[in-house]
Amino acid sequence: MSIIVKDLTHIYMEGTPFQSTALKNVSFEIKQGEFVGLIGHTGSGKSTLIQHLNGLLKPTKGQIIVNGLDLSAKSTDLKKIRQKVGLVFQYPEHQLFEENVYREVAFGPRNMGLDEKEVDRRVKKALAMVKLNQKELYDRSPFSLSGGQMRRLAIAGVLAMEPEILILDEPTAGLDPRARDEILQEIKDLHDKLNITVILVSHSMEDIARLVDKLIVMHRGQVALQGTAREVFSQPEILKKIGLDVPQVTELMHKLKERGLKVRTDVLTVEESKQEILKALRGNDHD
Repeated sequence: MSIIVKDLTHIYMEGTPFQSTALKNVSFEIKQGEFVGLIGHTGSGKSTLIQHLNGLLKPTKGQIIVNGLDLSAKSTDLKKIRQKVGLVFQYPEHQLFEENVYREVAFGPRNMGLDEKEVDRRVKKALAMVKLNQKELYDRSPFSLSGGQMRRLAIAGVLAMEPEILILDEPTAGLDPRARDEILQEIKDLHDKLNITVILVSHSMEDIARLVDKLIVMHRGQVALQGTAREVFSQPEILKKIGLDVPQVTELMHKLKERGLKVRTDVLTVEESKQEILKALRGNDHD
């Protein structure tokens, strides 16, 4: 499934003294199967933007086209769109409400009117995807799980709808480093195995740099930059001007270059930086 956003503007409380423009003339395209990062400061418009992508919010102006369907058209069935575009909000465990793990994940598929055999298949598949498929967990209360398990359970509830686009708003917020790394790895595995389109909202430049194919940078309700992670993070001056950082390894490479070491500055991972530094040092040995 592809997403095309054309000249999207969203004004909250339009025509009142409290009018506020959250998005202004935002345009971009996301192709089927891409892993896209969305970054920007608090208040940059990220959360407002993602809520337009499955029709939770309607544009004041502009268009959102998902798989060729204009979400503002009266003929578009938004219920079907929301089954195909799964949105996991920040701290999704706050929205858990069922009495046990199995019923929590089954809620969405049952709401879709699927028969119990198909519901059961989807529940077990979704729980396996997030590594919560131990049978002894099925009857446990969601609220007896650890923070990381609750987060994964909430993601499983969305996966059971079998979306073709998965949008995650800060999925690792508030988690300890181990749970954070596990969830990010599971999201990456889901993308690779299912070839679904993933949109990841994150404040972590390191996570974004190693995971995404494409990056959209928001600033004051507008797209400040977009391109591959290498293209975006090779413009540290623009990012710093809007109050964002580059990954620490990218920053290191810029500093090493300033000090005369012949290294690339579009490096995004520790492994890449190691290879680049060794190459530069070997080059210096031959000088």
